Amino acid sequence: MAKAKSAIPSVLAFEKKLVPSDAQLFAVNWAEREGAAEGLPLQSKSVRGTISNRLSAALEKDPAKLDAEVEKANLQTVDHCALPSHRDTLKLRFTLKVLSNVQTPSACNNQDFQQTYQAAVRGYIEATGFTELAMRYATNLANGRFLWRNRVGAAAIEVVVTHIDGETSRSWRFDAKAIGLHGFDNAQVRELATLIAASLSGQREFALLDVVAYSRLGEGQEVYPSEELVKPEAKGDKSKILYETGGIAALHSQKVGNAIRTIDTWYSADAPRPIAVEVYGAVTNQGTAYRKPAEKQDFYTLFDRFGQGEILAEAEQHYVMAMLVRGGVFGLSSK
Repeated sequence: MAKAKSAIPSVLAFEKKLVPSDAQLFAVNWAEREGAAEGLPLQSKSVRGTISNRLSAALEKDPAKLDAEVEKANLQTVDHCALPSHRDTLKLRFTLKVLSNVQTPSACNNQDFQQTYQAAVRGYIEATGFTELAMRYATNLANGRFLWRNRVGAAAIEVVVTHIDGETSRSWRFDAKAIGLHGFDNAQVRELATLIAASLSGQREFALLDVVAYSRLGEGQEVYPSEELVKPEAKGDKSKILYETGGIAALHSQKVGNAIRTIDTWYSADAPRPIAVEVYGAVTNQGTAYRKPAEKQDFYTLFDRFGQGEILAEAEQHYVMAMLVRGGVFGLSSK
């Protein structure tokens, strides 16, 4: 007799296994990029702009008000960040901890489900050793995807990843533009991927990586820290507030993590580009979700089958495991 499926737990959570820090921004010169660096502070500027947004239908029906609206100045105070006039290269630095023990939820109130889930994860690790996911994570470190807009228009980009292991360390140096943002099969990242795979699969407890990227943008060029999303009433006089930590402009750790986990090409057989690993494959700047529940390719549909012992297709297994590395709260609500 076939064993009955375990109920989905109402309490189920997983800690993330890729843990990045915030990424601070510094200024250096390309020719001396590994020398002394100066932290980039945020600056405030007030600008007199013009009205450029679409106008309401009510205004369009009143020519006099319409003319008055488009003729007035648009005064703004914004945060701004740029390289100084004597520095041509952005230096971005963060650390990344890769943890093991993905087979153990941080919280689970159904032991039968936990047993079938753990058996499924052990099977995945034995079959793949996390090599596919590790190659993709390593590639996104090596290609500097985490630079986001600071990657655009750079004459050269170099990424240095250092494994800090007690008193010893080992470094890998990558030409990020040569590796590129398309494809995850670059042989240059294989050694780094092996280290990441060993940590995720439990061969080692964890790995701590120090990641430094150099993006040669040009003297005085603008750089792009994370923008703070705050309520309009909290902004005060500013229309744009940028992020800083310790007085130095920075990227949110969440933004760094999003770039590293931009590895999901399994959402479509002809995926034009990778998207970040998310429950519903949501890409907010496109206003769409690539893993709609109606198509039964969302995380919950696949994870419930996986955790109850069903055999998934290889691509589906990779996606589910990447979501578990991402972490989150996945219990079945009783409401």
